[in-house]
Amino acid sequence: MTTQTTTPETPLNVAVVTLGCARNEVDSEELAGRLEAGGFVLVADPEDADTVVVNTCGFVEAAKKDSVDTLLEAADLKESAGHGGKAQAVVAVGCLAERYGKDLAESLPEADAVLGFDDYPDIASKLRAIVGGETHHPHTPSDRRRLLPISPVERDASAISVPGHDVRADTSEIGSGAPATGPRAVRRRLDAGPMAPLKLASGCDRRCSFCAIPAFRGSFVSRRPSDVLQEGQWLATQGVKELFLVSENSTSYGKDLGDLRLLETLLPELSGIDGIDRVRVSYLQPAETRPGLIEAIASTPGVVPYFDLSFQHASAGVLRRMRRFGDPDSFLGLLDTIRTLAPLAGVRSNVIVGFPGETDEDLRVLCDFLEAARMDVTGVFGYSDEDGTEAAGFDDALKLDEDEIRARTEHVTALVEELNAQRAEERIGEEVVVLVESVDDGVAEGRAAHQGPEVDGTTQVADVQGARVGDLLTAVVTGTDGVDLIAHVDGVA
Repeated sequence: MTTQTTTPETPLNVAVVTLGCARNEVDSEELAGRLEAGGFVLVADPEDADTVVVNTCGFVEAAKKDSVDTLLEAADLKESAGHGGKAQAVVAVGCLAERYGKDLAESLPEADAVLGFDDYPDIASKLRAIVGGETHHPHTPSDRRRLLPISPVERDASAISVPGHDVRADTSEIGSGAPATGPRAVRRRLDAGPMAPLKLASGCDRRCSFCAIPAFRGSFVSRRPSDVLQEGQWLATQGVKELFLVSENSTSYGKDLGDLRLLETLLPELSGIDGIDRVRVSYLQPAETRPGLIEAIASTPGVVPYFDLSFQHASAGVLRRMRRFGDPDSFLGLLDTIRTLAPLAGVRSNVIVGFPGETDEDLRVLCDFLEAARMDVTGVFGYSDEDGTEAAGFDDALKLDEDEIRARTEHVTALVEELNAQRAEERIGEEVVVLVESVDDGVAEGRAAHQGPEVDGTTQVADVQGARVGDLLTAVVTGTDGVDLIAHVDGVA
């Protein structure tokens, strides 16, 4: 690594590259805020940066590979530094870095440092030292289920506030939570689009046998409602129109604060923020999705009737081995309840195929359920062992070989592609309200209420005059392309 002498006053450019989920996007923006406050200049292109921070994903094998490949690509920029390039250091942060720590650093010497979550509060000083040539000694990961969880809320009264907010002001009149007595972690938007993720909580208390997230994300910790509301208000001042509420398990929000119904009371307050047109909730655990929460999501003005339900499978036997609950009848009953309250509600889910012990009958049960469920989008993942999970230690006799898992995954993927396309076709003639996210040559593209960011398809509205990013367009669906919709304007909402 080429090093340079730096002082706190030396301007350094930094690019933050984000991989993985919307929760990582929030983390990146908080890191960006800290870095900017620490004297770094944020740039969008890694080629223009003195240092590149890669916020990695460690969820599944494909995501890990993407993270490593991105780190290697960033490291290549250091090689070109002597030929007009600028890169001085490449640093790994995020879930992969937290999960593997020292092991990742040893196996990936191309990265100049591997930083864990505990390094985030001092990210600016640590990064400046790394650019200056200091060696950072990465942590040896521990099972964070046995440690105090990492709070997603900044409690240090000396911390930097979110721009535009006096976070020391008493906000006890806002929301049903305690007053915000200290500032929230700083955040700097990296995406100027009209949607922004807003973190409700961090960590997870569930013990799904296939999932490693609790081991490196820690126990479930809800943010105070006043902090969530205040950040939502700040995001509105940044031009955000849709708040996308994210966590590892949004149905658990408030349980550690003594009120499991906090989300129901928080939703109308978030949707009432001046400038916010939509609030969307992500990641609902079906077994915890209670009637009051369904009603709040389905009927609160400004909250879109969108249900991101993590079914994972439908066979009761497979779900028990996953340490989850449910069966086709209970899941279909839940969907009936939702559609009784909101007939046009958007529903998405993910399923895992080829889980240890999955029989041909289990697979048939899953496919029959998917046909009956009529969901808008279903993500399909083939099972793979994840380090440190209970399922990874299951008897090998239960495990399907890779070819069989691949064949089953392809079968279910083909099925859901057909089913999801059919569900989209059912929306022809439906009036939708589209949040415009891009405009190109008279065609506006965005998302209807039933379409979540990134993974649920888009709606194109043709022959639009004067539409701008952030507008809400009322349109009628006239065609489809897979899960994507084609619509024509009826007016401006």
